[in-house]
Amino acid sequence: MSVPARRRQVAYGRERGLSVRRACTLFSVARSALSYRGHKAAKDMPVVERMKELSAQYPRYGYRRIRIFLGRDGYHMSPGRAYRLWQAAGLQLPRKRPRKRVAAVRPRPQAPRGPNQVWSYDFVFDHCANGQQLKCLTVTDEFTKEGLAIDVDGRIRSPRVIELLSRLVSERGAPTFLRSDNGPEFVSKALLSWIVAQGIGTALIEPGKPWQNGVTESFNGKFRDECLSLEWFRSRAEATVIIEAWRRHYNDVRPHSSLGYLTPKEFVAQLPNAASRHATGQVAAVCGPSRPGPLHNPLCKEHIQEVRDAVSS
Repeated sequence: MSVPARRRQVAYGRERGLSVRRACTLFSVARSALSYRGHKAAKDMPVVERMKELSAQYPRYGYRRIRIFLGRDGYHMSPGRAYRLWQAAGLQLPRKRPRKRVAAVRPRPQAPRGPNQVWSYDFVFDHCANGQQLKCLTVTDEFTKEGLAIDVDGRIRSPRVIELLSRLVSERGAPTFLRSDNGPEFVSKALLSWIVAQGIGTALIEPGKPWQNGVTESFNGKFRDECLSLEWFRSRAEATVIIEAWRRHYNDVRPHSSLGYLTPKEFVAQLPNAASRHATGQVAAVCGPSRPGPLHNPLCKEHIQEVRDAVSS
């Protein structure tokens, strides 16, 4: 039994009528220890207060991610101490319903080995307070976990998807593959024709297997959990501004556990040749046309042929 627990037993014995000397003898506690006041609570008070502020600001973050924010503020600590303070302050997140896990031995088709190789995109739906529907097109880089763009509108058809992807390609260069599900916007002839013209391969996931698009599913889950479920949008214009602010926060501020608790921006900065990994519009204008040519990848030719067959059919 620990010393604090024995001191509590002494207090209980005194409430039951035992003298101080008798209670201390029974529970093996020195009488001088009864007046001891620890300094740990006072030492941890600034950390706990800052932890509560961060928990109120980011209600869906746990102690691991809050510990990274505390380190940025100068409060460096081990995960064990962060967990102890988190529990002592009563800052527990509600447990999520456990999901069925997929065996890790199943390979992901066309897994990225570097930045700007595989982009994945999908739709997320929500509503405004005035009843307007929100349809959000999210685009992510599977290697760096960056949220490349989130387009918000009431209706997003394939021409709008092509417009967004064209802008990203002109800013960052063309990816090797585009991963998506088999939604009607992603398998339209207009979009598939554009993909063929850009020399980009497709990596359509199999029906009923969303884990093959796990990066986008994870991003969309965080997007809903940390933004859509916490905000009250009065209009689409307000939703567009708030969602874009969240995307920038996700890339520049929010630590990512799969990146060693670095932000996607910090992770990209640590990559070799990070400054030249994207072809911006200005660089492309100097070096050649803004429209990228076909990528020399043997896998791309096979996928391009599949896309051509789908378009012709």
